[in-house]
Amino acid sequence: MNRIILNLPALQHNLQTISHWMDLRESAWTVVTKVLCGHEETLRALQILGVRSMGESRLENLEVIRRVVPEIETWFLRVPNLSEVEAVVALSDVSLNSELELIHLLNEEAAKQGKKHGVIIMIELGDLREGILPGTLVQFYKQVFTLPHIDVLGIGANLGCLVGSVPTVDQFMQLVLYRELLELKFERKLRMVSAGASSALPLALDNQLPKAANHFRIGEALFLGTDLIHGGTLPGLRSDTVVLEAEIVEIKRKSLVPLVETSNVAPFQFEGAQNPQELSPGQRGYRALVSVGHLDTDVTGLVPENPHHRIAGASSDIMVVNLGDEPGDYRVGDRLRFRLNYAAMLRLMGGKYVEKAVYPDLDKFRQQLDVDKGTEVAPVLDLVAE
Repeated sequence: MNRIILNLPALQHNLQTISHWMDLRESAWTVVTKVLCGHEETLRALQILGVRSMGESRLENLEVIRRVVPEIETWFLRVPNLSEVEAVVALSDVSLNSELELIHLLNEEAAKQGKKHGVIIMIELGDLREGILPGTLVQFYKQVFTLPHIDVLGIGANLGCLVGSVPTVDQFMQLVLYRELLELKFERKLRMVSAGASSALPLALDNQLPKAANHFRIGEALFLGTDLIHGGTLPGLRSDTVVLEAEIVEIKRKSLVPLVETSNVAPFQFEGAQNPQELSPGQRGYRALVSVGHLDTDVTGLVPENPHHRIAGASSDIMVVNLGDEPGDYRVGDRLRFRLNYAAMLRLMGGKYVEKAVYPDLDKFRQQLDVDKGTEVAPVLDLVAE
């Protein structure tokens, strides 16, 4: 059996550490749960750990959140389709927006549902994803502020999400200045600057971000501990929150170098595979086959937990791992363990072929848990309440 396991004590550690960082900044943050793909046990675990704000980009996953943890504050983190307006208002408290027509429709739908819908207006600051151009800012807000069922919470941006650009202090300062401009122009307070993401945490830890940047949307750093600027793991976070266990279906001593002519147009090639040029002609060793392949995950995002193991390659449903000169204690039916990057985790959680599990199970976790109430994730709507 193959399975992806979420280590709840490690997740608890990362959650409390990031919450502490946010407390020091007097900032709120929303846990971005996109990578969980609606996994109910992990959502319940996050609630047990004190999470009170979750962000999603799929309405199907928001439906799961509303059903499993209905009291959680929800954010819709993708600019909505026109056809999704009714569901966005019904399932989310806050959405990110950059189109006037869409905000007008959200206002009309919120009126029908008898509620106010919170919006963050996204501004384009160089990543070339969603966002209005700064030169249209005043005119845009002039129209949005008049909508009775829209609560304009503030401004935001996506930085480093599309082209891999490194967020800068100047970009955050621009957002803060834009907020000040709008507040002076309309004599109305904008309570939130939402631009922080996992990629902004190194700047936050170095105390380089303006304090007015007071809302973060964080997923990858929580679930994997990733430092998206310098590589590796952010100081104080754990990288063992998620692991893939893949069952060995064959283990044999074989040649480690292909014995036949190879092609440059093979269906599956990736740079992470062990290069045959690193091996001696005729070199032999033990090779293990596991029943996980490109159909299940982004194989390039897998790293064997055992540093002596190397991935030799993979097809759609089989991966070959070089174990070395000796097989060790491994036998058919045993499992090899792999660490994951974000893309590999996302594919595994969204796929249907690999089991998803939490460790320990939720009942045992509840019994073991002794959560410090001071480390609860700051609830956004409490932070921004007038």
